[in-house]
Amino acid sequence: MPMEWKHFTFEELGSDLLYEILRLRQEVFILEQKCFYLDADGLDKEALHLCTFDAGRPIAYGRILGPGRVYPQPSFGRVLVARDYRGRGLGKELTHALIRLSESEFHRKDLCISAQAYLKSFYEGFGFRPEGEEYLDAGIPHIKMIRG
Repeated sequence: MPMEWKHFTFEELGSDLLYEILRLRQEVFILEQKCFYLDADGLDKEALHLCTFDAGRPIAYGRILGPGRVYPQPSFGRVLVARDYRGRGLGKELTHALIRLSESEFHRKDLCISAQAYLKSFYEGFGFRPEGEEYLDAGIPHIKMIRG
């Protein structure tokens, strides 16, 4: 069953939703992946935040940054699905939604992401291709990937 995806500017998030998103990001990236890094990296205020909800709480999330913010192309990151909702195709649905939102907001088809290396083939399925060698980001192997 397709989910309803909603996007927000930082100002539109409100303190309750921002808190829930940051909590979810910490659960996945810091606690589950045991990756200790500064999640509040100063880019959230410039990003579009895309998520879907169950019972009013975010269960899948990603943020999009415009061209020139991190890469010359638009980019997305902090992509996650809450643990209890994995295995239902939400990751694919979220990635499609991130690509569509980026195209509609920036009127461009190109994207650049820093993907966790184990997800390389997942993103290749969306037309991304690896560029360069793998590198460590907060102790986790990543690879730069380009689409379009």
